[in-house]
Amino acid sequence: MSNTLKIQPSNTWWDPSGQPLLIAGPCGVESPEQVLSVAGDLSALGIKYLRGGIWKPRTRPDSFQGIGEVGLSWLSDAGHAHGMQVMTEVADPDHLEAALKAGIDMVWIGARTVVNPFQVQRIADALKGVSIPVLVKNPIAPDLELWIGALERMNRSGIDRLAAIHRGFTAYERSHYRNAPNWQIPIELKRRFPELTLFCDPSHIAGKTSMIAPVAQTALDLGYEGLMVEVHPNPLKALSDSEQQLTPAAFEEFIGELVVRSKSMMDAISRSHLAEMRSRIDEFDQLLLDVVAKRMELSREIGTLKKEQNVTIYQLDRWNEILRTRTQYDAASGLTLNKDFIIKFFELIHEESIHQQTQVMNSRDLPGENV
Repeated sequence: MSNTLKIQPSNTWWDPSGQPLLIAGPCGVESPEQVLSVAGDLSALGIKYLRGGIWKPRTRPDSFQGIGEVGLSWLSDAGHAHGMQVMTEVADPDHLEAALKAGIDMVWIGARTVVNPFQVQRIADALKGVSIPVLVKNPIAPDLELWIGALERMNRSGIDRLAAIHRGFTAYERSHYRNAPNWQIPIELKRRFPELTLFCDPSHIAGKTSMIAPVAQTALDLGYEGLMVEVHPNPLKALSDSEQQLTPAAFEEFIGELVVRSKSMMDAISRSHLAEMRSRIDEFDQLLLDVVAKRMELSREIGTLKKEQNVTIYQLDRWNEILRTRTQYDAASGLTLNKDFIIKFFELIHEESIHQQTQVMNSRDLPGENV
C-alpha cells in the first residue's frame, strides 16, 4: 500500500508566510448581512480564508439544515469583496457543481460524508478535470484508513491541492469534548503523509467557546499547520451551533493569545540536552518492554494453570482489583500519571494478557508435554 500522496507543497497555494493558516467564518451562512459583516471583521484581522456552511447535515430533521444554494452567492460576494478566498462544505456532486458555478474557491468534504466511500467517490469523479483545493475532514468514526481512503480518492481524481481537517470523533461515552480529539489518529496521518497540510477544527472538537483556545493550542503544539474556527457576528442568535462560535472580538483575542512554537531546537546546547534526555527515554522504553515481556510470561503460566483447572480466562474480580489497586499505587507513590492514562495502560496490558492466555488455552498440548 502506497503512503504517498501526489500533492503540491502547501506554500504554493496557501499563505507562504510560515504563520499558522487561519480559516474562519460562521457555522452556517444565514443572510447576506450576516456573512458580509463577519467577512469584514475577519479581513480587518488579516484573515484570508472565509468559511461558511451552506448545506448543514444535521442529526435531527427539525434542525436548521442550511440556507441552501441561494447562500452561495452571499458567501462568495462577501469574501471576494474583501479579497478573501471562500470555501464551503459539499456533500454530493450537485453541491459541488453549484459551488463552482457561484465562484467558491475551495471546498471541504464533511465528516458525515467521509464515512461513505460511495459518496466520496461520486464527488471525486465530479472533480476530475477541476482545479480546486479540497480539504477532507476526518470521518465521524475513529477510522484512520477511511480518512486516508477519502484523501486518496480525491488525489486520484487529479486533486493535487489537498489538505486534511481534524474535527474530532463521535464517541458513545459523554465527555467534556463535543467530539473526542483522539490526537493519536491525526498524528499517525501526519506521520504517514508528512507533506499533507493538517488543520484542526477546534470548534467542533470543543463544542463550547471556553475550550476552543486550549484545543487549538494543543493542535499547534503538535505541529498542525492551521486552524478552522467558527466565528459569528452574534452567536446567541446563530441558527446552528451557537455555543461553539466566537464573536469577532473574541476571535481577535483568541488569535492574539496563540503561541507558535518552533519545530526544532535552534541552539546546539539545547539540541545536545534534548539528545541526552531522548537517550534516557530510549533506555527506559527498553526496560519497560522487558518488564512487560516478563509480565506476559507470568500471564502464560497463569493460563497454563487455568487450563489445567478448566477455569475461564476472564476473572472479573481480579480485573476489578487491578483497576482499583493500580490507580492507588500512583496516588501513594506521589507520581503524576493521569488516572485515565493508567486505566488505558492496564486495559492494553489486560487485553494482551487475555490474548496470551487464549493461545495457551487453545494449544493442543501443555508446555513440556511435547517429546
